[in-house]
Amino acid sequence: MKKIFLAILMLAIPGIVAAQTISVTLTTDEGYARPAAVSKAEANLSKVLTEINKAYKEKRVLNVVGLPMNDFAVDALTMLWEVARFYVDDTEVVDRIWVFNGNGIMEVQHVPIIITPENGSNSGGTFQDAVVEFDLTGKITDFRFALDAQVRESMTNCGNGVVDKERSMLILQYVERFRTAYNTKDINFLQDIFSDDALIITGKVVTRKSVQGDAIKIAPEVSYQKQNKTQYINNLRRAFARNQWIDVKFEQIASGGSTGCGGITRSDKNPNLYGVRLRQEWKSSTYSDEGYVFLLWNFADPNKPEITVRTWQPEFLDAAKTQRLPEEEIFSLSTVGDF
Repeated sequence: MKKIFLAILMLAIPGIVAAQTISVTLTTDEGYARPAAVSKAEANLSKVLTEINKAYKEKRVLNVVGLPMNDFAVDALTMLWEVARFYVDDTEVVDRIWVFNGNGIMEVQHVPIIITPENGSNSGGTFQDAVVEFDLTGKITDFRFALDAQVRESMTNCGNGVVDKERSMLILQYVERFRTAYNTKDINFLQDIFSDDALIITGKVVTRKSVQGDAIKIAPEVSYQKQNKTQYINNLRRAFARNQWIDVKFEQIASGGSTGCGGITRSDKNPNLYGVRLRQEWKSSTYSDEGYVFLLWNFADPNKPEITVRTWQPEFLDAAKTQRLPEEEIFSLSTVGDF
């Protein structure tokens, strides 16, 4: 009886991680044939999650040798581990697996983990869903942190024939990778994801003075600066170098147009172009801000989408955070333009 109580207590205390094998059960929708590779995916994910918990318990780096992951997934998991240590908060993981034969991937979206960063960005453990992708043989091809649940739900449930299920999932996949790249300071991924002729627009609040009769009126407004890809990447390199840690979060905002749902819109002129609008929180060891990000994605090559436009605008126009940027001024597909 004492042993059972002790085992339950160890699982309940944050930071105390069970060393046993993590059991994984992946389910598919009723009425759909279960691919044979799902069983392999269960076994492979079990191995990876078990190693994560062992490494966390033993306070060591991950031993990725022999793990059933391709090089991209190994790099993704290793970079996350360098930024923050985490563990699976249960001995059994049960989740739905999505199978996208057209894209050649299977995906699990809700692997529950607890993050305990060593970089000082958070004071305690934080719950987070991890997303794990597999190829159609069951091998792990990506491991990343999920976006906010509301953002995920909105992006994956876009309807009315505007954005199909598989395309919305693909957009979500790359938005998550994009966000993760800032957190892990993955400058190579960011350099690859922007097109060579990408346009980067950044806004900052300035004070405008105007004379009205005998009075001088002072009002804040947003001034915009354009950068090309080379300038933006060089500025990011410097930001990564001077910050010990970076924590970027995305949240959902209104679509800003009638052709889409949540934060996704699709161009009427070019069906390969998709706009994504998000609220961003940037926190780092030297700087923090809150603002709106718009990304224009070109999916002409679904296996290598590119960002052709990125904009950032401040959410607030004053230090007291009493004046927000008007909704109609937040960039969207219609205001940035269909390229």
